[in-house]
Amino acid sequence: MIDEKGLGADEVLAEIRALRALDRPTHGGRLFAYVYDPAVPGLDELTAAAHAQSAHVNGLDPTAFPSLLAMENALVAAAARLLGGGPGSAAPDVVGSVTSGGTESLILAVKAARDARPDITTPRIVVPASGHAAFAKAAHLLRVTLDTVPVDPVTLRPAVADVAAAVRPETVLVACSAPSYAHGVVDPVAGIAAVAAAAGTRCHVDACFGGWTLPYLRRLGVPVPPFDLSVHGVTSISVDLHKYAYAPKGVSVLLHRDASLRAAQYFGYADWPGYTMVNPVLASTRSGGPIAAAYATLRHLGDAGYLRLAAATRDAVTALAGAVRAVDGLRLMAEPESTVVCFTTTDPDLDLFVLVDELTARGWHTQPQLRYADLPPSVHLTVTASIAPRVAEFGPALADAVAAARAAGPVRLPPELRALATSLTPDALTPETVAALAAGLGLGAPTPAPGSGAPTPAPGSNAATPDPGSGPAAASGPGEAVAATPERMAVVNTLLDAAPPAVRERLLVEFVSLLQRPAW
Repeated sequence: MIDEKGLGADEVLAEIRALRALDRPTHGGRLFAYVYDPAVPGLDELTAAAHAQSAHVNGLDPTAFPSLLAMENALVAAAARLLGGGPGSAAPDVVGSVTSGGTESLILAVKAARDARPDITTPRIVVPASGHAAFAKAAHLLRVTLDTVPVDPVTLRPAVADVAAAVRPETVLVACSAPSYAHGVVDPVAGIAAVAAAAGTRCHVDACFGGWTLPYLRRLGVPVPPFDLSVHGVTSISVDLHKYAYAPKGVSVLLHRDASLRAAQYFGYADWPGYTMVNPVLASTRSGGPIAAAYATLRHLGDAGYLRLAAATRDAVTALAGAVRAVDGLRLMAEPESTVVCFTTTDPDLDLFVLVDELTARGWHTQPQLRYADLPPSVHLTVTASIAPRVAEFGPALADAVAAARAAGPVRLPPELRALATSLTPDALTPETVAALAAGLGLGAPTPAPGSGAPTPAPGSNAATPDPGSGPAAASGPGEAVAATPERMAVVNTLLDAAPPAVRERLLVEFVSLLQRPAW
């Protein structure tokens, strides 16, 4: 990795470009997950320049770098204004922090709730089953018990009465989503917040995914229910700027109704010989690059720009949902009410995971979701403004992919493999077992990487290189191998779909561990 004499800038950038060629496309309107592209000319160049200007600024000490403090305060104010806070609102004393992403925002919301109640020795949080997995991560890291509330298989929302029944004296936080990631529906925030207020506990609204666009959709006539700081009982809310604010990753904002609610979020430590550490978020050193890029994005797009992007996204959602309805054997999991189209199959001869592969083969990169409780497997489409110009192409591609999936037929796992998947326990999944299973499924086979001296297959060839839309792939480094995945993932997804969640977790943890090894 570290060349004896170093490489020229052009050579280094060429290596990075070659590695990036293995990735899914981040622009072009054909990727329905992971990235948020507004397709605004010049925005990438602007944010790259802003990032470069502040990349070496350190958020550890806001008194040393007041530029970063000013930009953070501006981002917090913008998010607060959008989400029901600020002077003249129901939350005039709102405060907030800029974090690295939604997961950090949710962890901090849980931390603040837990640490504000030192009298509770066994704290708990109540979260709908559709709540983001980051709540489970927060509970795990902070040693807080997670009480999940089931969602209705039709509405995909929790019942307020079920949330109320889950609240205990030890509950320090009740959470809800606006909207949920998996299906894009808005939880009954007002009812849940009222339950939390009556119990004397905090209520956090996870609006990280689509919260930035919901107020604009409301202005466009979409019936968006109350969900933000205007709702009595909502004590905190989070929104990601690297999603529908279209800033580069990773920037999120966590808002609290007032400073007293935020106080327990901070960490301070002076009992050592060095500087007194004071952190509002999890990280100490923080590059100013992402914050400056987010600041530039908001300043450049402006309110009118976001309204226009929301309108384009709304129109794309409507067209995509119409394309799904037009196909016999598919049904929407829910009528779209935000920026998500989610669908499943009603035809046992139409394998959803085969359909995902067929869409990938046609250049459309979707996100399969495995079955959960009473919910069937589904296909998730995160819709952004960049998809609008291409949306007319999706309907014919979907119909063609469905025909091909029907012709191919469903995946038939060997009975012994299905029995193994359903009977295994996480403890039985040793790294060696998972490695053997991965090899048998065609996962993780190395192929040459740029700089290795070995020939790299040409794009579009049938060689075993990672297909940008086929599944997980990891580049290990210049001159080393790249872990490959099969061009078609239906068998792998079918196996995971048959396994209980705890086994899925262990299988994928061990698999990712196999990918993440030193590039010697």
